[in-house]
Amino acid sequence: MSSQLPAIRSAVRPFLEKMEAGDRIVVAVSGGADSLALAYAVSMEVKKLALQLSAVTIDHQLQDKSNDQAATVVEQMKTLGIECTIEKIAVEITDGLESSARRARYEAFDRLNSVAIFLGHTHNDQAETVLLGLSRGSGTRSLSGMAEVNGKYIRPFLTITREQTEQACAEIGLTPWNDPHNKDSQFARVRVRTQALPVLEETIGPGISDALVRSAQILRDDADALDQWAEQEILGLDLHDLDCTYLQGLPKAIRSRIIRRAIYISGAPSGSLTAEHVGAVEALICAWNGQGPAHLPGGVKVERFSGRLSLLRHQL
Repeated sequence: MSSQLPAIRSAVRPFLEKMEAGDRIVVAVSGGADSLALAYAVSMEVKKLALQLSAVTIDHQLQDKSNDQAATVVEQMKTLGIECTIEKIAVEITDGLESSARRARYEAFDRLNSVAIFLGHTHNDQAETVLLGLSRGSGTRSLSGMAEVNGKYIRPFLTITREQTEQACAEIGLTPWNDPHNKDSQFARVRVRTQALPVLEETIGPGISDALVRSAQILRDDADALDQWAEQEILGLDLHDLDCTYLQGLPKAIRSRIIRRAIYISGAPSGSLTAEHVGAVEALICAWNGQGPAHLPGGVKVERFSGRLSLLRHQL
């Protein structure tokens, strides 16, 4: 079996080479094989670059002895010559454990003083993300999966498989942590990983994960183009007062993006809109028959007057 170390180092190299001398970068390390392999690859590649490297591990405090696992990560990072800090967070469960923990984790990441945060999501994670988006009936952007670069977040391992990171850890001599949550079937992602994808591979044929990831990239390119088109349209609009005739003349994919932007700018909380919310506004434009206003999250009210859409936020 050939070594995986050249592959994982090559995966991080292009992203590091874009950094400027003196930049501070952080690797997020859970202790699993993916993040351990990522930390190793980054630590090896920064040696020839004038970058400041550190690591962070998040203690969600959701499991017994989670502090012990965080301490283990710190010790493993020491063997790689990386200083690692522990960020303890309190997870307020509002919309399921997975989503709530993820939100709290990224809030902690956002507080870090760094130019870039490297995350260990792999090819397998990307396939799972696309399948989860498909099961929810999500739009193009959701089906496009995770971006390699999203602001300061960098995911260089989206072309690297979980098997490769596990083999890399064995070669390096690092012992990955197996998070019990990764085997708990109450979580949708675990069911996709352990049940749905294996069944698809068995019944349709091997290569399903690869096909999902390829589809994600195609959809990301399409979504980027549609977003750019919508942004150009938005530049000439007053999003609180929109001409319905003008909107009706646009392709639905562009119109829906404008609608979403207008609603969010009017005060709807980020991420709160569903297809049903957008559909209610769409009906005011393209299926007008005198219906009343659409009442949306955040107290936003969208109403049609004399062929125009009025978007207002009422005090809650």
